[in-house]
Amino acid sequence: MPEAAPIPTRRLGRASLAVTALGFGAAPLGDLYATLDEAQAIATVEAALAGGVKLIDTSPLYGHGLSEHRVGAALRRSAASGVVISTKVGRVTEPFSGRSDGSGYVGGLPHALRFDYSYDGAMRSLEQSALRLGVDAIDIALIHDVDVWTHGADAIEARFAEAMEGAYRALERLRAAGAVKAIGVGVNEAPMCERFARAGDFDAMLLAGRYSLLEQPALAAFMPLALKKGIGVMLGGVFNSGILATGPVPGAKYNYKPAPPEVMARVAAIAAVCARHGVPLRRAALQFPLGHPAVASLVMGAVSPGEVADQIAELAAPVPAVLWADLKSEGLLAPDMPVPG
Repeated sequence: MPEAAPIPTRRLGRASLAVTALGFGAAPLGDLYATLDEAQAIATVEAALAGGVKLIDTSPLYGHGLSEHRVGAALRRSAASGVVISTKVGRVTEPFSGRSDGSGYVGGLPHALRFDYSYDGAMRSLEQSALRLGVDAIDIALIHDVDVWTHGADAIEARFAEAMEGAYRALERLRAAGAVKAIGVGVNEAPMCERFARAGDFDAMLLAGRYSLLEQPALAAFMPLALKKGIGVMLGGVFNSGILATGPVPGAKYNYKPAPPEVMARVAAIAAVCARHGVPLRRAALQFPLGHPAVASLVMGAVSPGEVADQIAELAAPVPAVLWADLKSEGLLAPDMPVPG
C-alpha cells in the first residue's frame, strides 16, 4: 500500500508558524458528551500526530483541564516534532474550590473554573496550561469565549473591555518577548472576531460554526478583514454540530440542537448534489472551507483513532470542481464563493 500523502501545511496569517490544513481539536477529550476511556483518548491524539497532524488546539475549559492533561500525555509518548500547540486564556483553575456545574462537560477533573480576562489572569492561565501539558512553550494563545453566547448581551461590553485591557496586553507582551508565537481569540460569533480584529493586533482567530458548506455568515465582513490584516483563521464546527457529517437524518444536530426543517431541507439539497458526483457529504463539507484564502486550518474533534484516520482520508480524497459549480448553479452557494481548486 502506498504511503499516504502528507497533510498540506499553510502559514498562519502573518505569524511565523506553519500549521497543517487539518488540526486536532481536543474539546471532546475533556469528556464533553461522554466519559472517555483514558487510553483511547490518549491514543486518539497519538493517531493524529502519527498521521501528520501538526496543530493541536485545547483549552482549560475542556474537561476543566483534563483535555490538556491527555494532550500532554500523548505529546510525551509521541516522537512527532514540530507540533504547534494552541490553548486559551480567560479562565483560571481553582483546584481546591470544588467543581460546580455549568461548563457543559459530563466528566473531567474535579477543579473549579473562574472567568478571568485580566492581565494577571491570562498569565496565570497560561502557566497552569503549561503545567498540565508538560511543556515549556505555548505556540498560540487565544482569548476564549468573549462572546454574547457565553456572557449575555448585558455583560459582553464589560467582558470585551476587560479582555482588551487585560488579557490582550498580557499576550501582546508574551509575543514581544518570544514566549508565544501567535495571539488571537477563540469564539463562536463572527461579529466578535471582527470586533477584536479591529481593536487589536492579532495573528490568529479560531471561529466555530460560522463558515461551513451550509452557511457562511463570516464571509461578508470578517473573512475579508482577516485577509486584509493578515489574520490566520482556524475553523471549528465545520459540520455545524453534526448535520453536515450525518446528513439530514432523523435527529440530526445543528448548532447543538435538533435541526429545524429549513436546515434539513437545505442540507438534503446539498447532499443530493454531492451524491450525483459520488462524493460523501462529509468530504465536501470538510474540504469546502479550505477554499477561502484566509483559512489556515480546520480544527476537527475526534474521540477515536478511527475518526482521525477517516478525517485524514477524507481531506485527501478527490472532490471534482464540477461539484462546486453545481452547488453554485443550484443556488446552494453564492456565485462568487471561494471554493477549493
